[in-house]
Amino acid sequence: MTTLPFPDDHRQPLSARELEIVRLVALGHTNREIARKLFLAEGTVKNHVTSVLGKLGVRDRTQAALRAQALGMLGS
Repeated sequence: MTTLPFPDDHRQPLSARELEIVRLVALGHTNREIARKLFLAEGTVKNHVTSVLGKLGVRDRTQAALRAQALGMLGS
């Protein structure tokens, strides 16, 4: 599995799939929309979102998007 570096040593890096999902979350997509776009089950997306929240150390999707933006994960 490909992982991307994460600047905080105590945090796990996001996988390529998790990064893809957090980018879609940041664009305002729902789990259902993400699932359709990536050809995944909605429950799988929910599991990825939960993992992303834990890895970024945040409580909700908005905080995840803001943290990912602050860390430069969302591109320009």
